[in-house]
Amino acid sequence: MANEVTSRVDHVPPGRLWFGVAASAAAWFVLGFADILLTWAACLHREQLGGASGRPAILLLTVLITIVLFATIVASGVVSYRNWRRLSVDSDLESAEGRGREEFMALLGVFVSLTLGFSVIWLALPLFILDLCVRTR
Repeated sequence: MANEVTSRVDHVPPGRLWFGVAASAAAWFVLGFADILLTWAACLHREQLGGASGRPAILLLTVLITIVLFATIVASGVVSYRNWRRLSVDSDLESAEGRGREEFMALLGVFVSLTLGFSVIWLALPLFILDLCVRTR
């Protein structure tokens, strides 16, 4: 007789599942787009006229947007992890399997948020080390 491990019968609302999967990706995309636009706006003056940037507040705005969107990614990861804990019979992520659509989406949300969270940290580090315009070259 085969040992069958089945998922719990609890269900997670579709909105929570989709938030866990899509919010991280959407926040990462918005951050990349905002970073390009804000860097362009800050560095346009320097490239055309030379000298210091005419808009030093853009760096602060870029940092604030990065923090808010990173918090969104963290929230997405927490929601996904809670969804996975509710749906899965596995006790740790090391042996986790997505057995069914809901459990798979919850587990996918955990890994997507982890991956994109680290990429946001990697993108934000130069903001604290380099000049805004220098990091784009």
